[in-house]
Amino acid sequence: MILLQLSSGQGPIECCKAIGLALRAIEKECQLNGVGLTIVDTVPAQQKGCFKSALVQLESPNQACAKQLARAWQGAMLWVCQSQYRPKHKRKNWFFSGQMFELNEAQFNRSVTFQTCRASGAGGQHVNKTNSAVRAIHNETGIAVRVESERSQHANKRLAKVLLFQKLELHKQKQMTLQEQARWQQHWDLERGNPVKTFKGDKFVLAC
Repeated sequence: MILLQLSSGQGPIECCKAIGLALRAIEKECQLNGVGLTIVDTVPAQQKGCFKSALVQLESPNQACAKQLARAWQGAMLWVCQSQYRPKHKRKNWFFSGQMFELNEAQFNRSVTFQTCRASGAGGQHVNKTNSAVRAIHNETGIAVRVESERSQHANKRLAKVLLFQKLELHKQKQMTLQEQARWQQHWDLERGNPVKTFKGDKFVLAC
C-alpha cells in the first residue's frame, strides 16, 4: 500500500492553499497514469480549499507506477505566487512538503488486533444490525483508532489500517530525542532551500 502525506507544516494559509492545489495536480497525474487515488484524511484550514495536511492512498495494478508517482512528490516543494489572502504581502515563496510511506499490509496485520462493533449514528437498519465499525489496536503501543465512516466492515478495516499507520508514524516522531529533533529540523531547514518541485502563479504551473 502506497501512502502520500502532504503537509503545510507551521506555514500560513498560503501554504495550506498550496496543499489544496497539489491535491488537484496529483489527481490529474493519477488519471493520466491509471493510478487510483483515495483521499484518506485531511485537516482543513480556515479557508475553503485549504488544508494543513492531507493523506492519500495510491493504488495501481502496477504498484511500481504508484510508488514512482508518490516519490515524485516527496520532499520540500515551493509555490511562488502573490498571496490572494494578503495582496500587499511582500512574501511570494510558500513551502509545503510531501512524504511517501509504503505499508506492508501482511507484516502490519501481524502487529495489530482488529475488533468489530456496531456503528453509531445515522444509517438506518444497516447500522443497527451489522458490526460494520472497526477498531484497530497496535499491540506493542496500545495506540488505537476506530472507523465507522464506511458502510462495509471491509472498507472500514482498510481505512483503519491506514489511519493507525499514520498515527504510529506521528508517535515515532514525538518519541525522538531532543538531539534527533534538532537534527531533523536542520535537515528540514536545508531542504526548504532546495525544493524538489517549484510551482508558479495562480494556476499552480510546474516550473521547468
